[in-house]
Amino acid sequence: MSLSRSKVVHKRCAVGVPARVGALPLRQRAPLRSVRRAVSLGPEDGCDIMSQRVVLCPEAPIKELARVFEKDAMEPEFIQAVSETLTSIEPLLADGAHTDTLQRLLEPERVLIFRVPWTDDQGILQVNRGYRVQMNSALGPYKGGLRFHPSVNLSILKFLAFEQTFKNALTGLQLGAGKGGSDFDPKNKSDGEVMRFCQSFMTELHKHIGPEIDVPAGDIGVGGREIGYMYGQYKRLVGKFDAGVLTGKAKSYGGSEIRPEATGYGLVYFLNEMVIRKDIAPSLKGLRCAISGSGNVSQFAAEKLQKFGALVMTLSDSSGTLYCQSGFTEEDLEKICHLKNKLGGRLSEFTQSQEFHGRIVYFAGQKPWQMGQFDVALPCATQNELDYADAVALVESGCMAVGEGANMPSTPEAIAYFEEHKVHFGPAKAANAGGVAVSGLEMIQNAQGVHWSRQEVEEKLWTLMVNIYDQCEEGARILTEKSGGKHQYTLRNGADAMGFLRVAEAMEAQGYV
Repeated sequence: MSLSRSKVVHKRCAVGVPARVGALPLRQRAPLRSVRRAVSLGPEDGCDIMSQRVVLCPEAPIKELARVFEKDAMEPEFIQAVSETLTSIEPLLADGAHTDTLQRLLEPERVLIFRVPWTDDQGILQVNRGYRVQMNSALGPYKGGLRFHPSVNLSILKFLAFEQTFKNALTGLQLGAGKGGSDFDPKNKSDGEVMRFCQSFMTELHKHIGPEIDVPAGDIGVGGREIGYMYGQYKRLVGKFDAGVLTGKAKSYGGSEIRPEATGYGLVYFLNEMVIRKDIAPSLKGLRCAISGSGNVSQFAAEKLQKFGALVMTLSDSSGTLYCQSGFTEEDLEKICHLKNKLGGRLSEFTQSQEFHGRIVYFAGQKPWQMGQFDVALPCATQNELDYADAVALVESGCMAVGEGANMPSTPEAIAYFEEHKVHFGPAKAANAGGVAVSGLEMIQNAQGVHWSRQEVEEKLWTLMVNIYDQCEEGARILTEKSGGKHQYTLRNGADAMGFLRVAEAMEAQGYV
């Protein structure tokens, strides 16, 4: 069965967005028969490690899921990610299809855990824990970010690496999957302390990475500063300039254009496709948008939404939410970014100026989702931030589309409620793939010794995000067909299906390794 791209072509607004360039081909898939059988595991089954009962479908993966529950019982985020994905692609696993592949896919190829000793500015020894989960290399070298945050643990990194496997597959690039980081918190640390930590972290990590082995990048708590310190230490240890070992670098030593913007921009490109193709609206212009978070992804998603003419009405941090009913102006957004990026401030400080009195309001301790009437919601902060109550509030407010900018930011109950009420849902592994897509483009530039212009990179990112959307649509169609039309599968299911099939095809061709 040959799968062709959608023939629908859309006219895009002249908002400084590059024209769409050539399409990427989709792959061929073999037909599978569908059998539906649901099994519910709850506390009585020894699975009381999540806030909800986990529905596991179908019979084929139950043995593997039970094994995950047994072996990884203290890793709720990983179990949640696995359960959601395998339930989503049920028809592909019917009659025991891909069982051997599934057994290997659920186990990381390698997990590294190491101590990271460093001294603070008072000369006192500090010790943190470092991790690297090298999940899957069937499609290319391990690829995924490093996260420095006190919440980092093995469960979170395994869930992120598992999700990264399918996300990277959807890009069509030669990228395996990994994730890593540390429970180190760079907030309120001096540049010297951050440098010493990064150097110690890389002293161990450098033994396990390389352009054709594992290519880390940034994530929460790891920006250009941290990447620079780690690359400098790597170069000193290996004794050569090897720019392809990390992505997210500064342009002065091999970084790509729009890498900081890529996840936020890509999210909006994906959302634009969804809004147009699902007949939500002719364009993003005038749509009321709620965004959570105020970091890298949130800021650049807001910037690009403004270019499309949408109204960005909220941004948030861990302490509360900024709300502007008329939508933030470009000047507002610039000042918010300055507060967060340059001053390290909290959003609560933003409304202290009289110029914003009454127009922009800060709500302490509240999330964005129940603030007002929204057409679009973009959760861009952290995992499981948007729950069932938030989903109910958004649906009641008239929300028509959700695009996940963070990794797994919506709880299973929230997703189910959105889909039950026909809210179009862009899953994280597709909608926020722009970051890793441009990381992949950075790897290509490093390998070729070239530097593409901003326009070239943005055109390629645009094309990749459109292709990812196409794959989600095609995957949903395949799953619906295999279910005999008994169930209409969504973009979320389609993303899982197409990511899984590409990885499975490569793994099955390479044998039991």
